[in-house]
Amino acid sequence: MNPANRLSKFTFASISTCLFIAISLLAAQAQDPPKKDAPSSEKHGIDVSKMDSTIRPGDDFYEYADGNWIKRTEIPPDRGGIGTFTTLDILSNKRTAALIEEAAKSGGAAGSSSRKIADLYNSYMNEAAIEAKGLTPIKPHLDSIAAIKDKHDLARALGETLRADVDALNNTNFHTANLFGLWVAPSFNDSEHYTAYLLQGGLQLPDREYYLADSQHMRDIRTKYQAHVSAMLKLAGFTDTAARAARIFELEHAIAEKHLRLDENDDIHKANNPWKQADFTTKAPGLDWPAYFRAAGLSKQKSFIVWQPTAFAAESALVASTPLDSWKDWLVYHFIEAHANFLPKTLVDERFDFFSKTLSGTPQQRPRWQRGVGIVNNYLGDEVGKIYAQRYFPPEAKAQAQAMVTNIIASFRKRIDDLAWMDPSTKAEAQAKLTTLYVGIGYPETWKDYSAYEVKADDIFGNVWRGNLWEYHRQVARLGKQIDRKEWSMTPQTVNAVNLPLQNALNFPAAILQPPFFDSEAPAAANYGGIGSVIGHEISHTFDSEGSAFDSKGRVRDWWKPADFEHFKQATAKLAAQYDTYKPFPDLSLNGNQTLAENIADVAGLAAAYDGFKASLSGKPAPAQDGFTADQQFFLAFAQVEASKSRDASLRQQVATDSHSPSRYRVATVRNVDAWYPAFDVKPGEKLYLAPPDRVLIW
Repeated sequence: MNPANRLSKFTFASISTCLFIAISLLAAQAQDPPKKDAPSSEKHGIDVSKMDSTIRPGDDFYEYADGNWIKRTEIPPDRGGIGTFTTLDILSNKRTAALIEEAAKSGGAAGSSSRKIADLYNSYMNEAAIEAKGLTPIKPHLDSIAAIKDKHDLARALGETLRADVDALNNTNFHTANLFGLWVAPSFNDSEHYTAYLLQGGLQLPDREYYLADSQHMRDIRTKYQAHVSAMLKLAGFTDTAARAARIFELEHAIAEKHLRLDENDDIHKANNPWKQADFTTKAPGLDWPAYFRAAGLSKQKSFIVWQPTAFAAESALVASTPLDSWKDWLVYHFIEAHANFLPKTLVDERFDFFSKTLSGTPQQRPRWQRGVGIVNNYLGDEVGKIYAQRYFPPEAKAQAQAMVTNIIASFRKRIDDLAWMDPSTKAEAQAKLTTLYVGIGYPETWKDYSAYEVKADDIFGNVWRGNLWEYHRQVARLGKQIDRKEWSMTPQTVNAVNLPLQNALNFPAAILQPPFFDSEAPAAANYGGIGSVIGHEISHTFDSEGSAFDSKGRVRDWWKPADFEHFKQATAKLAAQYDTYKPFPDLSLNGNQTLAENIADVAGLAAAYDGFKASLSGKPAPAQDGFTADQQFFLAFAQVEASKSRDASLRQQVATDSHSPSRYRVATVRNVDAWYPAFDVKPGEKLYLAPPDRVLIW
């Protein structure tokens, strides 16, 4: 997520069947965005050319389904890895770039959506103007930090940096200039109204383990990180940068010691800590909380839910005990780091060298036009999304996807009814969650209004600053208001999917509803194994180790009979133990508890998608393809959308920080699904074989 990037906790790595051949060419081309989509493949359904038939499916189903693709695919120099999601993201970026280009050509009045899109994009693409301005845009902010004279001023400065996160259930840390983070969402305890959640922050490295783990790999990263901090400060005109970097790292190390681990952070019941504003001074002394809340524009907010109370108490104590100059250095560095990509090239390159080359092993930056598209998606995503959905997601595709959702939800209903171990009262609430579940397909029913967001054609730093502030004020204005259960957290051009447990809702953007996940001309087996497994995955999050804490109205409530929940915990503990045995590197294993929610969703979602596929046939036989039965196509399609290849540094970072298992181990979940065994004649003695009692069956 990161308590949250489910596919929103689903961060797949990615690739379109028809585009993976062209990936290296795309990554290496010039800065100008391509004008047209690549032609569609004539192939519909599973891709036999990806497979390695020399591998027994019962020994390594991932290599069997994707082995030849893995052998022949090169990771582009501007990526830490490549896979199905990556390639669809490249396609979505190409399309979005073309839409931006159209907006620029159409002109439009000042303040119009087309003019804002064009001006935002062009302000980033104008590198000469950025170089000419140098550090001038950030000088007033750095001067403000330099003027801090006491801890009262520090509290004000910290409050002024507070910004809002879109989905804290999928983000554990705020890696910007924030000591804490704000999330505005339905309350755990009043699901009809928005409330304010506060979350731990203050770290620039991806997770606490980067500061605390004792491996040689992490020690090397810490040494390089301090050198990077020093370099960024020097480029910004500061002196004595090595000593400043040491102080900044020491402070972040102290913060990291008090952060919750990823596996601890996902316990919703431990996160449900309502504090009145007056409680902060006594429960987390050290920070001038009244000054902090005034500066953050939250002085009238009477109560908050504090996700990590121990971290808040510890970080507040650090405000009091750490010298003021260390905090000022920390504020300066975090501010520079957060805005480096909108400053001169020397800062952009230094940031890339550490966070991409060192942490992810990525040797080359993405073309500037791709980065520009990302900025437009971030700050004007819905404006572009309106055009994207109209252009690339026809009503027929939406209707077909909705029919698949209906079948898979029906399969969940039947699975719940058939559970011998679950009490009727628990079943009734589980069924109620399915009845009230909102499933958004393609695009939202209402769009954001950006009329109050000012964009200037020659001011990328100001556009980003105003955009972040606009979003923060938009979020704060919602506090206490009635919730919109149909609100989306993603744009149509986003290649992802998400479960929103506080809304009891799912989002499937248009950009993921295309090959190889979804193809209106492909056999049902391929579509249910592809996008069907994603749909099942997201529905399953409604009942995973986190989603099971919420009732049908999105409230945190214990709706389980004790014996039922004990059975559920035993089954999920068995799954966590299974994933603990997987080792991507000799010195690094997966953490089954850290990835548990995602692994539950993979197992249950795949099984439900299989049932939905069978139901869609209405008793009729399904066609074979390329000599593979329909059941074989289903499981191969599931494995092929997971095809990915990562650099070692990127894979290590994923294992340390992600709630998702790497693709190889996500595919291995087939060993828990009974139907996979006869489909591929998997026998005892093969590496993935599990005896029936050892297979994890949850729903």
